[in-house]
Amino acid sequence: MKRGITTLLGMLFMSLSVLSFAQNRADAEGIQFFEGTWAEALQKAAAENKPIFLDVYASWCAPCKLLKNNTFPDAEVGRYFNSQYINVSLDGEKGDGVQVAHDLNIQAYPSLFILSSSGEPLVYYAGYLKSVDFIELGKAGIEQLNKK
Repeated sequence: MKRGITTLLGMLFMSLSVLSFAQNRADAEGIQFFEGTWAEALQKAAAENKPIFLDVYASWCAPCKLLKNNTFPDAEVGRYFNSQYINVSLDGEKGDGVQVAHDLNIQAYPSLFILSSSGEPLVYYAGYLKSVDFIELGKAGIEQLNKK
């Protein structure tokens, strides 16, 4: 009986480890968003001389949820944006997002921006984009940056 419980606990632990690894791998495949304040994101972008991808969303916004669930987790999207940008996602109705939404005169959600490392808007798009189109938005941002 004791051996059976030990075996069962071992199998449970291994299953949880595999599930945890799979979840961490899935999380790592898509866009990795910066976790910090807007000011810290700007500092990081300036220090690394990297442009910023900014997603400004609202919790009630259906196209925002589509981006979050379909486009942002895409592995190809993650590879491109994680290598090219400091990625930031802000709720336009809470915290730092309120001031950023005001400063950028956001009229619709989701609002997707490519900004220079100093925060200057280079490319703007409002609405949902599929992965392939979203990567094109990212490439357009790099093109605009290279023109400066």
